[in-house]
Order: sequence, then structure tokens, then C-alpha cells
Amino acid sequence: MYAIIETGGKQYRVQEGDVLYIEKLNAGDGESVTFDRVLAVSKGDGLVAGAPLVSGASVTAKVEKHGKGEKVVVFKYKAKKNYRKKQGHRQPYTKVTIEKIQA
Repeated sequence: MYAIIETGGKQYRVQEGDVLYIEKLNAGDGESVTFDRVLAVSKGDGLVAGAPLVSGASVTAKVEKHGKGEKVVVFKYKAKKNYRKKQGHRQPYTKVTIEKIQA
């Protein structure tokens, strides 16, 4: 059984026991989080797709930790104009473990 959820503007295919790195959530370590935006659920008898969401479906996950991703360097440069700008960015994330899919 799997589900397709939407969080942080992205869609994820999840099963029970999966570990995901998603956009940062406002939840503490060890807390339980419920994702209500379920786009599709696959059961043994087939796929139930929502229009746009599956009513009554939810996915429960446990927050493992928060962190920052790898650094991305943004370097702007204009030839012959002595213009250089270097900027770094580290995207914050939340690591979650999928516990239960209710459909």
C-alpha cells in the first residue's frame, strides 16, 4: 500500500517505513505530523485517485530531525565590468519517517 502526498509544494510517493527529507515543518523532534493533502492511495484492489484530494485519507509521520542541506554556491559575474558576487545557500529540511497510511 502506498500513497501520494503533497507537502512543501512537492509531491512524494510514500509507503509505511519510508524516510523522507521534506521542506522544513514547524514541529519539534519526535512529534507526530499528519499530512491531509493525499492525492492518491493504492490499495490491494487498485488505485484511488482524488479530484484533487482523496476524502478521508491521511498519512501520519514522525519527525526525526531538522537540518540544512548541502551548500549551493551562487556566483554572479559580468565580463569586463569588474562585477562579481558570491553567495551561498543551505536549504533547511525536516527528516520524517512514515508511520501509517489511513484511507
